[in-house]
Amino acid sequence: MRIGIIACEAFKRNLDHLTQGDPDVVYVEYLEFGLHMVPDNLKKTVIEKVNDLEGRVDAVLLGYGVCNSLKDITKQFRVPTVQPVGDDCIAILLTPEEYDRERKKCAGTFYNTPYFSLQGREWHEEWLRREMPNYKELGLTVDWYLEMLYNGYSRILFIDDGCGGDMGEYMDLSRQFAAELKLRHECRGGTLSVLAEALARTKELARDRADSTS
Repeated sequence: MRIGIIACEAFKRNLDHLTQGDPDVVYVEYLEFGLHMVPDNLKKTVIEKVNDLEGRVDAVLLGYGVCNSLKDITKQFRVPTVQPVGDDCIAILLTPEEYDRERKKCAGTFYNTPYFSLQGREWHEEWLRREMPNYKELGLTVDWYLEMLYNGYSRILFIDDGCGGDMGEYMDLSRQFAAELKLRHECRGGTLSVLAEALARTKELARDRADSTS
């Protein structure tokens, strides 16, 4: 059986960990994280990428949550596709139940994963430069942008994504970002169980598809 993966690059570390050496996974493509900022563009891109795999794979794992525009998206695919259960990447790495619990605990939370901790200030600066290239001429600064963007936040919650390995570098970057924003910093464990369950369901779909055509 042949499995394809179309996913947000925010899940690259996690899906690479889950599928390392898996002979059933024959195609993997990670899409730019920023696509979700333009929901219609994200939806259009995801549909094109998945449908382009028609005839090349038996089933697809879609590495996206609902992300504001992908609810019921699998109905628009021409390839059997599994989407993990969760509103977004944080819900998928915490489980929806734990995500809801953390949001009730502190509504003003920025959730930091190993992937997001690597982006930090530089990612925000690049986004500001791309979306507002004349920001310096307007007398604006990256500090101003960060202050406006995170106004109302009170903590950064770092999530150990469950891939193992040394979290030291990622946690240090997360603490540094929290210090820059003057927010308290907390840590907790995450899980790969939601992604692993979605991968298992994708394999079931692929197996059924391969059996029906053999």
